[in-house]
Amino acid sequence: MNIEELRDYCLQKPGATEGFPFGEDTLVFKIAEKLFLLTNLQTGDRFNVKCDPEWAVELRERYPEVQPGYHMNKKLWNTVYMNGSLTRKQLCEMIDHSYEQVVKSLPKKVQAEITEL
Repeated sequence: MNIEELRDYCLQKPGATEGFPFGEDTLVFKIAEKLFLLTNLQTGDRFNVKCDPEWAVELRERYPEVQPGYHMNKKLWNTVYMNGSLTRKQLCEMIDHSYEQVVKSLPKKVQAEITEL
């Protein structure tokens, strides 16, 4: 997966938006103003995603391409390298999981609005 494919995949999510709140090098994807993925455009080979703490540890133990989230809460975020042995399907599952983690943390009313999109 390259940076363009990553962007397209994230923007397919209902209610997803993109922006640069941390400067022009860091592309951020949000749902209802909450981050679910960010990536550095200079490197373009990795992204940070939110993750259930137990699954985060399991992924890190299983795949060298998954590391504790760089500049993020290490318990809840992983940095995932796209140029290793992980398949597109695996990368998409991690993105989907991050999006779902954020959506389920939102108020029920906001969740309902998102599902209507």
